Amino acid sequence: MSVEPSPAEPPADAPQPTPEMSEEQRRRLAAVFGDALPDTTGDERDPVPDDNEAQLLADRPPHHDR
Repeated sequence: MSVEPSPAEPPADAPQPTPEMSEEQRRRLAAVFGDALPDTTGDERDPVPDDNEAQLLADRPPHHDR
């Protein structure tokens, strides 16, 4: 019975980034082998205002403010 690597992990024989590679080469290598992550996470970025939320707050019934 053979154990296959999980889809989230790159294959063991996948090329590894080296310091000599350009940033574009590292990004392409990461995209091909499934390690393409954003530079910042969602909790590090400013929240994007939601237009729908403003409309819902404006349409709130009066008894909801108590």
